[in-house]
Amino acid sequence: MSAATPTSTSAPEISRGQRVANWFTPKIALARIAWLRTILYLFVILDMHAFVRDTRLKGEHPGLYQPLFLARLFELPKPSVANTTTLYVVLIVFCLIGAANRMPRLAGWIVAPAFTWWVLIGMSDGKVDHDHLALVVALWVLPTVAPGTKHGTKGCTFQWRREVSPYADQTRSEAAGWAIRCVQISVIATYFLSAVAKLRGAGWTLGWPGSAILTWAIVRRPHPVGEWLLQYPWMLHTMQWAGIIGEFCSPVILWLKGRWQLLGALFFIGFHVANTAILMIHFLPTVVCWLAFAPLERIVPWFQRRRSVRRQAKGRSDRDAGEPEDQAEDSRQAKEQAGA
Repeated sequence: MSAATPTSTSAPEISRGQRVANWFTPKIALARIAWLRTILYLFVILDMHAFVRDTRLKGEHPGLYQPLFLARLFELPKPSVANTTTLYVVLIVFCLIGAANRMPRLAGWIVAPAFTWWVLIGMSDGKVDHDHLALVVALWVLPTVAPGTKHGTKGCTFQWRREVSPYADQTRSEAAGWAIRCVQISVIATYFLSAVAKLRGAGWTLGWPGSAILTWAIVRRPHPVGEWLLQYPWMLHTMQWAGIIGEFCSPVILWLKGRWQLLGALFFIGFHVANTAILMIHFLPTVVCWLAFAPLERIVPWFQRRRSVRRQAKGRSDRDAGEPEDQAEDSRQAKEQAGA
């Protein structure tokens, strides 16, 4: 009895630990990683030209540079024309290589620190945009996933081997699952930590949702939709309460499945659409990382099924079109035989 007791008590502990490990490392198809590489590396190029686009300008005026914590921690050099231009060229070249899923680990380990440095320089003027959190984390975890292996016909010593397209690779990997989970957690942390910051800024009270912060923001950044909403203060207060409640509840999305998770994602995407319409403030670096929740690995199989269905339908229509001609030929031959 005494020997059986520890076994019965330790089994649940092991199973709970395994469940936690399985949650952090779900098996996800490598195709989703391939799609994310292409989308995120191309987005980095867009980000460098549209959003964090003044990094090279800070290289021309290093006297205005105020290094952030990470820059001070790693003693990164001050921006200059030489290092910011080099950084720009390196990012463009290796983002294009990574987006093509060529040498993804080498490209990824170069892009991740390079873009982190690019962002640290670009945000060294006192304004740090938290919408880049998930994007930077994604760039660091993507290179941890090895690309898919080649597949060929088994049983042959010497054979031609065919490489499966990375966008169609359905090999399920725990490493891919861990990378995807890191991106998902970073996306959700962007909202949850934002809500915490709002409470902290209001002295750990609910003063933020009850304030006139949206009214002040609209007056500061006038826009036709926002100016129209100024006539309805109750709508602005409702949006503030809905926003902060949604941010606090955002971690729930990590445990939702299927359509419920889709609804949660659509809520926050709608939240950003509203911000853009009212204040012309976008969160595209975070929004694009919501794709980590999407089953991107289903894209290629879906197109393959559609193409197969079209081919089958075309084959049936061709056969149906050929049948009347065959029947007419048979009828003509029968008449000739009867006349003979």
